Amino acid sequence: MRPVFLIGYMGCGKTTLGEVLAMEMGLRFIDLDDYIEQRHGASINQIFASLGESRFRDLETAAVRDVAAMTDVVVSCGGGTPCHGDNMALMNAAGMTVWLTTSPERITARLLLPEQKCKRPKVAHLPDVEVLPLVKAELVVRSAFYGQAQIRFDSTDIETAEATVRTARCLASLLR
Repeated sequence: MRPVFLIGYMGCGKTTLGEVLAMEMGLRFIDLDDYIEQRHGASINQIFASLGESRFRDLETAAVRDVAAMTDVVVSCGGGTPCHGDNMALMNAAGMTVWLTTSPERITARLLLPEQKCKRPKVAHLPDVEVLPLVKAELVVRSAFYGQAQIRFDSTDIETAEATVRTARCLASLLR
């Protein structure tokens, strides 16, 4: 099976849903950020800090090319992955792209969880009241890229393990 690329804004559920989707479909799960970290021996935050966003995006595009050549994988992409270089065209050509959607308010609630906020360079140092306006503004810009996905799928109901399994089964049925 060609790769399944899950795209969307940070906090939309790409990793949470992707792991369960991969198990449901009997595929391997790859979190693109984890893939980059393993290949370069540094965290995404460290790469951003030492090399800058532009160089990170180059590394990310190389990682997209790597996973695009794989089979039987579900790939959770970074929120900005589709918005740089030819990543969206590459993912659409290589496999199936799925834009996971949910409301800016739901995304913000997920991002403000302490265990999530600290892992996200874009929001880690923002006051909580500034996160929702950032999410809304970036969604306006990024929607042009996300909208190129072959499937748009609502990822709102993944707040519990049971709901995530139900949602993954629904998405799996669309992909089979």
